This record gives sequence, C-alpha cells and structure tokens, in this order.
Amino acid sequence: MAIGVMLVEDEAGIRLLLRKIIEKHSEFQVVAECEELAESVIQFRRLNPEVVFLDIGIKGQSGVECARIFTDMNPKVKIIFATAHAEYMPEAFELYAFDYLVKPFSVDRVNRTLDRIVSLGETSSPDREEKVVKSPYRHNKLLVKGKESMSFVDIPEIVLIQRENNTTVIYTEKDTFVTSASMSELEKKLDPDQFLRSHKSYIINLSRIRKIEPYGRWTYVVHFQGRKEDALLTAEKYEEVKRRFL
Repeated sequence: MAIGVMLVEDEAGIRLLLRKIIEKHSEFQVVAECEELAESVIQFRRLNPEVVFLDIGIKGQSGVECARIFTDMNPKVKIIFATAHAEYMPEAFELYAFDYLVKPFSVDRVNRTLDRIVSLGETSSPDREEKVVKSPYRHNKLLVKGKESMSFVDIPEIVLIQRENNTTVIYTEKDTFVTSASMSELEKKLDPDQFLRSHKSYIINLSRIRKIEPYGRWTYVVHFQGRKEDALLTAEKYEEVKRRFL
C-alpha cells in the first residue's frame, strides 16, 4: 500500500514540483494538496497521511503550530519543513520535523528524503480504549479500567507508552492497552530511574532498549526487545540515555 503524502504549500509551482518528484516513486501517493493551514488540518484529520511536506510560513502564518497539531494527532507523521532559512527555529524542528528542505531545493535533495522514509518501514496501532490508575495495593502494577473490565499491568513489563490519536497507548511485551490518561499522569506513576520521557509523545523503558539509530536530522528512533513498535528520541534525550549507560 502506497505511503500517503500531503503537500501544504501556498506556491503552486512548488506544489507541482513536489508532486512530480513524488509521483516518480511508486511507494508514495499524494493524497492531498493544501494552500492554507486551516484546510490542511481538516485534510490531515480526514486522510491521516504518513508524510507531510509543510511550508514553514503560509500567508503570514507559522507552519510550526500546524506541525504541533499534526503530531498531536499522529506522533509518527513524518513532517518535512520547506523554508528559505537553513537555521529556522531549531528547537521546533527537533520536536516536529523529520527533515527540512531549504528553498530553492533540488530534485536530488527531495529524492534522498523520500528514500530514507521508505527505508524506515511501517508501524501498527492498537484499537481498544481503557482508563489507567495505579493500584494502591501493588506498587509494581497499573490498574487499567475498561468499561466492563479491569486489567493489571506489571510495570516492569511495559516496553513503551505512546500518545497517538488523542489517546495514550501502553505496550507491554504481549499486550496493548489504550487509555484516556495523559502522558504526564502516567509519567508520575513510573520510576524515573527505569522510564524516560524520550519525546513529548513517548515514554520508554530503558531496560527494554535494543537499538537506537538516527531518524530525522534532530531525532533518533528507539527499537525494543519484545515489540516491533518503536519510539522517537530527541537529540537532548539521546545524550541523557548515553549518560545513564556510561
């Protein structure tokens, strides 16, 4: 199945150039083109594209805020900023951008970005929602409450926690739980020596890390033992992980 791409750019010529480059890659399909940020949010919610080419400034509005909205809906979306400035808001890029293109960009530069996306592969997501609280009786468990059930999650077995589609997902080695609890709520219930808020959308179990490798220009991807899902790690948190294991 083709990787869905959305173009958010108010210059028609750049949209046409990007579309022609992308269409030469059979792995991708342009599913939407938007020239306004408000429209792009509507289309993103409707289509959930996996990749977004996003102009950093459209009609006097900032694409960074739009990127925040996209990543809140899907933290794994790959956002490629287009900008006329090589060093534009690096802190925002670290949080939201998979890559950025400096205008005027070359065909080869876009192709390298697309090739890297293809090499990363795909992930899956779970589908049941429950509420989680910490059990007052067993300090090594989380009590996950569903509408008609209760699940007791062994905290040491948690591999990672991810925020996606306005819910929070808890992955253990064998099970998956979706909860309405916020990342901050869960972070307070976990041992900071064992768990790390690696990114605004992820909490990871340090003892379950198998491999860390570059993801975007300012981000890393963490692979785990016992799960095919992965997590994002900011450059700052990457340095913290190195310090912890020295």
